[in-house]
Formats: sequence, C-alpha cells, structure tokens
Amino acid sequence: MHEDLKLVNTKFRSAKIGKLKIVWSRELPAAPSSVTVIKDSAHRYFLSFVVEIQPETLPQTDNSVGIDLGIKTFATFSDGTKVDAPKPLKKRINKLRKLSKSLSHKTKGSKRYEKARVRVAKFHAKLKDTRTDFLHKLSTEIIRENQTIVLEDLNVSGMVKNRKLSRAISDLGWRTFRTFLEGKAEKYGRDFRVINRWEPTSQTCSSCGFKGGKLDLQVREWECLNCGSKHDRDENAAINILVAPWAFGDKKAHRTRAAERRKGTRSKKRTWRQV
Repeated sequence: MHEDLKLVNTKFRSAKIGKLKIVWSRELPAAPSSVTVIKDSAHRYFLSFVVEIQPETLPQTDNSVGIDLGIKTFATFSDGTKVDAPKPLKKRINKLRKLSKSLSHKTKGSKRYEKARVRVAKFHAKLKDTRTDFLHKLSTEIIRENQTIVLEDLNVSGMVKNRKLSRAISDLGWRTFRTFLEGKAEKYGRDFRVINRWEPTSQTCSSCGFKGGKLDLQVREWECLNCGSKHDRDENAAINILVAPWAFGDKKAHRTRAAERRKGTRSKKRTWRQV
C-alpha cells in the first residue's frame, strides 16, 4: 500500500482523512496490495482492498433450479419453494416522507439543511443495506445448493416506467439479485443461465406443454383445458423457466420468436380457466 496509508488490526490511518476504526465484514484472505477509500452520501467510509486469492469451486451437485421473480412473492423456485422479500421501503415509507418533508422546509446551503440531508441519506443507506443483505444471503444459498440456476431475462428498466409498480420493483432489487447470482456462479463454478424474456412461461402448462392465452395479473391459479392439471401461476412459471429451450443470447432463436410475433402466428385466444 501507499506510504501515506497504514493498516493495523482494527485501525486505519490516512494522511488526508486521519484515523478510522474498522469494522471488518470478513477477514482478508491475503495481504492487500492496494486499498480504495470510499465515502458515501451518508458520511460513511468504506475500505475496498485488492488481494490475490486462489480460485474456489464448490462440490458438484445434481440439483437444478428455475426461479420466477415476482412482486408479491420475491422468488418462486421450481421445487415449489417461495421466498418473500423484506421490502424495507414499503415498511418505512411514512418515515421517509417525514424526513423528506423536513428537508424540503430547510434553506438549501444552511447547516440545518445539511443535517437533514444526512438524515435522509442515512435512511436510504439503511434500506439499501437491508436489501443487499437479503439478496446476498439468498443468492449464496441458491449457489451452494444448485449446480444449474436458470433465471428469466426481465426488462426491469422498462417495467419501472410503470408509475404504479416502479416503487415496488425498485424496492425488490431484481437486477442486483441477478448480478449476485452471475458473479457467484462464475466464482464457484456453477452454471448460470438466463432465458429469453419472451418465453410464455406463465401461459404454458408445465405438465403437457399446452400453450394457452395471456393470463390477467390477478389470476394466481389456473387449470389447463388440455390435460386438466391445476397450477399455481408462479410455480408453473418457475418449472417452465427451468426447462425452457430458448437461452438468452441465442440470436437464431430470438429472431425466430420475433418473426412469429410479427406474423401473429401465436394464439391470442384465452384457453385457460381460473380455479
């Protein structure tokens, strides 16, 4: 590290910042070659170390899982498991409104304004930490238990343009969850796949493969008119995601499906029955 930086146990000293007490998130696997000091809007300092590590792989397993992401239920697995998100913003929205209102009444540039701004920043930082902790724990559990993980390619940037759903979607952290799974799968030698977003996973019967019409969002259970199987909407989608043949990045498959949509060859008739 640079001669102006000094690291001793739980203390860090910098010529520009001074002394900082360190709360370690984990032990360093090796001696750091460099360190980056980061200060966020809530006046918190973070130290990012560059260390050399040996590649690590997890034991092979025969388990595979398809994951369907949703708003009411964060994730539904192809084995029927459902995971709810903490939704930190939804639980504390009244406090955020109170802090934001207090900030709006302060004169910009004054000391009181800065204090109120820091309070809002700390509140957002706490929400982010709660969300990130949940996503890290869930993604690590999935990577450890499964060899192959399949996810649907969601158009998150387009979905947040919906004013009725934007806050709920942003509170879940779908994109961050996918990024965590991708990084950890590469690190531990797992197979991570993303299927095409146009695959009709909610409309296809996972038992017989019969494709029905578009389902309304309020329909959570439905019965296939071809084989009579009764499905939970999210669980059925997760099973179809696991076995979906259209892989993300398959340009030929993407062009074929796009051509079908333009020609209107896919049925628009409702062929499902709500349970």
